[in-house]
Amino acid sequence: MSWESNVRKVVPYTPGEQPRDKNIIKLNTNECPYPPAPGVEKVLKGLSYEDLRLYPDPEASKLVKSISDYYKVPEDQIFVGVGSDDVIALSFLTFFNSGKKILFPDVTYSFYNVWAELFDIPYERQPLDDDFRIRAEDYKKENGGIIFPNPNAPTGILESTSMIEEIVAANKDSVVIVDEAYIDFGGESVLPLIDKYENLLVVRTYSKSRAMAGIRIGYAFGSGKLIKYLSDAKFSYNSYTMNLPSIELGAASMADDEYFKTTCKKIMETRRRIKCELKALGFTFPDSQANFIFAKHENVSAQSLFCALKAKGIYVRHWNAPRIEDYLRITIGTDEEMDRFIEELRDILGK
Repeated sequence: MSWESNVRKVVPYTPGEQPRDKNIIKLNTNECPYPPAPGVEKVLKGLSYEDLRLYPDPEASKLVKSISDYYKVPEDQIFVGVGSDDVIALSFLTFFNSGKKILFPDVTYSFYNVWAELFDIPYERQPLDDDFRIRAEDYKKENGGIIFPNPNAPTGILESTSMIEEIVAANKDSVVIVDEAYIDFGGESVLPLIDKYENLLVVRTYSKSRAMAGIRIGYAFGSGKLIKYLSDAKFSYNSYTMNLPSIELGAASMADDEYFKTTCKKIMETRRRIKCELKALGFTFPDSQANFIFAKHENVSAQSLFCALKAKGIYVRHWNAPRIEDYLRITIGTDEEMDRFIEELRDILGK
């Protein structure tokens, strides 16, 4: 028998391209087009390389306290990890162990099924309706757990807090994870519901609205009981996942609320303008409440547009997948980047 017969084989998640050419306009991975808060740069310059010889605080206490102070949530109801991917992966490992199928949408973040297969968790995709919306009734059946983003990705559609509460309330025997990676771009969070439902976990990230994708910080809110179980699993796997710079820089970012809100507002204003520009060029799209637009053209295929834009040095995201092969996901960049994007689109479309 070959040793390969005992290998856990999975099809890995495929991230968006990360081109090395600095002249590329990168609208394919939903990063923030603006730098982190000024306080982050100040703290970064003040870090001592000598401190790197020591293990970081395994509790990441300074970071947790900054999040606690900002959101007014007790520290024992907060969990931090190396990006929200780390937080969600550990959540799968911790909470989805019943042997029953976990549920998530058929059009959603494509890492969910990868984690399920990695951890040998059965799953079932629930079809979004014809308008790409989640149907609450699809999540009112026996399951081993539920996860979905709000706003959803790649559609950008925001579901109401009342609909989400309906799903959480109907599933008190399983953990419901709401992935709020994009909630800061115009959505209402379900965070207040963690005090009402001990089975709700709300996950956030620094990678989008806080412009810190390169430092890898994710966090989650939940009942004290949920967070304790999650922390126990984390410390049984790796006690020192959060490095010293992440702790220090993450706390500095959370302290600058004015800069954070200004950045989000700029992105939302650009998004509003680009929606109008895209409509004028013959595109249709759901009403995104994220930092991207999920758009298709009335006449030209998404694959053709993707290739034509790439040839002009503009990267967007395209999936050759059922239901979404006609769409491009376009990250909102700076006004200058989006102006160039629209200009090149006009040239491609002959308008």
